[in-house]
Formats: sequence, structure tokens, C-alpha cells
Amino acid sequence: MSIIPNDTLLLQEDIATQLMPFEDLYTLAITYSPMVKIGNEQVNSLDQVYRLSKLKILENATGFVNYSVGNQAIFSTTAYGGDQIGQIANGYRAGVGLNVNLYDVLGRRQLINQAQSNYKAAIHQRESVELQLKRELINLYQDLLTAQRVLKLRIADEQTSLTAYRIAEAELQLGRITPEAMAVNSNRHTEIKAAVEMAKGEFLKFAYQLEALVGVPLYQLKRN
Repeated sequence: MSIIPNDTLLLQEDIATQLMPFEDLYTLAITYSPMVKIGNEQVNSLDQVYRLSKLKILENATGFVNYSVGNQAIFSTTAYGGDQIGQIANGYRAGVGLNVNLYDVLGRRQLINQAQSNYKAAIHQRESVELQLKRELINLYQDLLTAQRVLKLRIADEQTSLTAYRIAEAELQLGRITPEAMAVNSNRHTEIKAAVEMAKGEFLKFAYQLEALVGVPLYQLKRN
């Protein structure tokens, strides 16, 4: 008996044997959970901030490359007159300039530590979300198993009640019971049918909540 469209789950089979193992469900939930995705993005963002904080001191550094042509002699004046003391060769020249702010030097370690702490805090926050997700999944999984067992009991009661109701109908026609007794059987059968519908609703609710929590359709949660 299937009570979910497209024969996704079969009532007569234990849900635990139809669905993939719990750890696999949890892995899927981690993969598709919007809250976990947000946590991942925050971790990645703060990781980049942490890496950049290590390079902040270089933001005022400049480099240059040029090429010069011509006589670029350096002269000095001595008691004996002008004396050529150097000749800069023609060709490429390169260099680096660095202007260092004292705040960057003295506060660099603190900035790096702060960025690292924020990064670690984001990781712990994501782990907290994952732990909360696992708790919710455990509770929902157990609720679904319990709902199936209750529904099976209610359906068994309904079958027994239906048999008693039909016997009562036959005995009423034979005059063996009064209309009042028949009414009692009819009311009991109606109450049990209502209980079955309520149990079915609970089962469906937990099944579709599981689908929403994990983030994939129910048919993808079945064992291969």
C-alpha cells in the first residue's frame, strides 16, 4: 500500500529499510541546506580577509622598471679638480619603494589575529548549524518511523472495525441486534476511520518535512 504519490514510500515496508542510511541523509542535508551554504560562504569570505590581512603591509609598496640610454657619469670635486668616480651603465633599471605606516607595523599582528579569530568563529558557527541540523534530522527521522508504526496499528484497527461493522449489519437484518447496537458499531467504525486519516496525515507531514529538511525529492532518498 502506497500513500505517497508515485509509490515513493510503501506503507507495508519499514521506512528505515526503504530510506537510505541516516548518515547518508545527513550528508545530503549538509550539502543542500541553505543555512549551511550561508555558513560556507561566510567561512570562505573571512578566510580571504585573513589571508589579505597578512599582505596589508605591502599595500603601500611600489615597484618600477625603466630603461635608460646615454652618459650618466657621476662626478665629484676634489682638490685636484673634477674626478669621474662612476659610470652608470645603460640598460634596464628596477626597484621597489616602500612607505611603511607605524600603525601597520605595530598593529599588524593584532589585525591578523582579529581576522584569524573571525575566521575561526565562522567555522564554529557553521559547525553549530550542522549540529542543529543533525538534531532536527534525528528527531524528524524518529517521528517518521513512529508515525508509520502508529498508522499501521490504526489501519489494523480499521480492518477489525470494518469486519465487526459488516457482521453487525448482517445481524441487524436477521433481527439479532437492535438498531441502537448497530449505531454503536457504526459510530465506532467512523471514529476509527477518522483516526486512520489523522495518522495518515501525520505520516505524510513528517515524510514531506524530511524532504524539505534534506533538500531533495523523496524518491531520491530511497535506497538503490
